Amino acid sequence: MNAGPGHSSGGGGRSRRRRGRRPPNHRGSGGAGGGQGRERQNNNVGGIYTAPMDHSYRAAQGNGDNNGHRSGRGQRPGFAATYHPADPEPLPVREDANSRIFAFVDDLFFLAKIQETARKMNVKVEFVKTDKELLDRMKQNGEEKPSLIIFDLNNVNAKPLTLIPKLKSKLKKGTSIIGFLSHVQGDLKQKAHEVGCDMVLPRSAFSQNLPQLLRRHGAAEDEAGVQ
Repeated sequence: MNAGPGHSSGGGGRSRRRRGRRPPNHRGSGGAGGGQGRERQNNNVGGIYTAPMDHSYRAAQGNGDNNGHRSGRGQRPGFAATYHPADPEPLPVREDANSRIFAFVDDLFFLAKIQETARKMNVKVEFVKTDKELLDRMKQNGEEKPSLIIFDLNNVNAKPLTLIPKLKSKLKKGTSIIGFLSHVQGDLKQKAHEVGCDMVLPRSAFSQNLPQLLRRHGAAEDEAGVQ
């Protein structure tokens, strides 16, 4: 059939029209250029570039590093291993030594812990319940002032917030007063400082430093001067 004016003969016209519909620089689905083009089109939606999310940070959290990520060994992020200082050498045994440390502690766990640590350090610790009992023990010691008084700040029978300022006023700076409490009791810690407590420690820190505290304050005055 003869082609009329304006019509092209053969199948070339249809081929050119099909090629015209194809996007430029199309090299097939297997080519690198085609894959990159589709990726750019998928990542450019409405003129906003949306790159794929990088999930490599999850791997860093799982493997751990030195920047506070979880190490996989059960440690809390950003916390180093707990340091436990070695116990100091015990003091020389002195049978005639007076008690220089008194404790207002009725919690059985800490009472036993203080007794056991004092035995290891060769230090005498006396447990008292009232300020009158403390003053009576001091008279037996020849009015020698205590070096340390320990308060369980949760010992309601001793009324530490009322008793601490009285003792601080009577004993002055020659006696240190240390209290311990739960680490979540921030208000009680502040009040204890306000009434004259020299140091307030969480229970864990108190237990950890107990050997050093008893040895330092349990030494006689001449031994303390040498230290």
